[in-house]
Amino acid sequence: MGGCCSDVRGGQQAVGGAQQATGNNGVGNNDAVDFFFKTKGLHALCTPIELSLSATKLRDRDIVSKSDPMAVVYKKNMDGSLEELGRSEVVMNSLDPAWIEKINVSYQFEILQPLVFHVYDVDTKYHNLPVKMLKLKDQEFLGEASCVLSEIVTKQSRRLTLKLQNKHGHSGLKNLGTLTVHAEETVASRDAVEITFRCSHLENKDLFSMSVCILSSCTPDPFLRISRIVENGGSVPICKTEVENPLVIECFDFNGNGNHVLIGKLQKSVVDLEKIHHEKVGVNLISPPSRLQNHEKVLKSQLFVDRIVEKKLNSFLDYISNGFELNFMVAVDFTASNGNPLSRDSLHYIDPSGRLNAYQQAIMEVGEVIQFYDSDRRFPAWGFGGRTYDGSVSHCFNLNGGAGCVEVEGVEGIMASYASALHNVTLAGPTLFGQVINTAAEIASRSLSYNSSKYFVLLIITDGVVTDLQETKDALVRASDLPLSILIVGVGGADFKQMEILDADTGCRLESSTGRVATRDIVQFVPMREVHGGQITVVQGLLEELPGQFLTYMRSRNIEPHAANLPPAPPAQDHHPYGV
Repeated sequence: MGGCCSDVRGGQQAVGGAQQATGNNGVGNNDAVDFFFKTKGLHALCTPIELSLSATKLRDRDIVSKSDPMAVVYKKNMDGSLEELGRSEVVMNSLDPAWIEKINVSYQFEILQPLVFHVYDVDTKYHNLPVKMLKLKDQEFLGEASCVLSEIVTKQSRRLTLKLQNKHGHSGLKNLGTLTVHAEETVASRDAVEITFRCSHLENKDLFSMSVCILSSCTPDPFLRISRIVENGGSVPICKTEVENPLVIECFDFNGNGNHVLIGKLQKSVVDLEKIHHEKVGVNLISPPSRLQNHEKVLKSQLFVDRIVEKKLNSFLDYISNGFELNFMVAVDFTASNGNPLSRDSLHYIDPSGRLNAYQQAIMEVGEVIQFYDSDRRFPAWGFGGRTYDGSVSHCFNLNGGAGCVEVEGVEGIMASYASALHNVTLAGPTLFGQVINTAAEIASRSLSYNSSKYFVLLIITDGVVTDLQETKDALVRASDLPLSILIVGVGGADFKQMEILDADTGCRLESSTGRVATRDIVQFVPMREVHGGQITVVQGLLEELPGQFLTYMRSRNIEPHAANLPPAPPAQDHHPYGV
């Protein structure tokens, strides 16, 4: 478009709105990448979000008329530099603009995403230029604000109001106005259909000798594959589809060598399947043309629809913005294999220069992300494998040294308690996880009696392979029924291959000593040395599966993200405690 201005509130007639970039700057969404992850059985690593901006009581910098404001959104990189994500249109003559142009960002649960917002008064002589071509140094600066993206999405309204400041981080004596940011998840559809199928009179495709048939039932081992028709006439496997689009339902006889034999197929839409369910009738499968038959054959084999239910698939953000919380817990390894804390070679060495050791780094990186999802920011913290204040070796002691309350205040409280414990606890051993996991599971279990909106996350940091492997498996299998996920960070140079057994990423769920199989995968294990120097951080490697584990639990219990009784929204913030 030609210009970049609007003369009505909200910019209904705005022109020059910038198209948001979708390059490698952390914004936008890549369908090809998402499809790749899904074909590998993985979840997409980000959620597309649209940010809507509005402001109130901006300073009037024009003499004859009111200011002509424009907003610019940046993400703050780890080195402190700002990277532009997008610009709004210009709203003419307004101190209370509601910009129409949306800013696209990709929300990633597993990382901190600091955002910075600048507001400018665009000079009249530049009104005919597209906003992308405007040089910001030529415009009048009206104020800035900053926050972390997770602060916005955790609000029930997904709306956060910030006080504008000058470039020195203070509003001074003058009121620079406020900026309100609203986040909305951009999802094409959340409709899903859950269908229960049944087949009858299936043809036997197995080839057995007569003697084997006498001794066995010789029945087929059927399974269904459901695909949808695409534009080019082919079909792709699906989990859900549009109501009117046809589905291809194929019934195969399973063979261990992978050469599954097609029994029959049919093509129906979801509407057709609903009708079949309502009429309680079966439909005959069709045998397609082949080398032995040059026409379709209607089989006696029939497909029935025993159950069909339409449901909404709620997202992780649906729960979080409705008051559901992630409650953070930490357990630290105090076994002797870490080395004398006074030695520079020790994994527990506290560097006077302030450089973090591996334990401190894991606590800070994970804690800084999860703390925004925990309203009171009081975290249970334990140690294990150390000789405590009474001289006995404990495999689950309060990190703060207290006999009663296990909670500490914030991530800073965990760090302080950890440093203090190194002076009061003697490193011992062995490395046992069972007691810590059982204690965390007990807290999660107790919460079920009074609050279903809490989900617990236990971070275990260790330098060695667990000694009580079977006891740990038993504890994890029991805990798999609870609102609990367990993150394990391996530090140091130990061989952690055995630890990967606890992380069921291969698809093989844990089994207890009694033969019970875990309800779901609740463990994520990451050796710290494998992510150092790589493309992801420790916290990304640990937390990328957590939203999926959270959703699996909530959906399996049919827990809907209804709004909890939340306190009223706080007033506009005029500073940010995390320096973004």
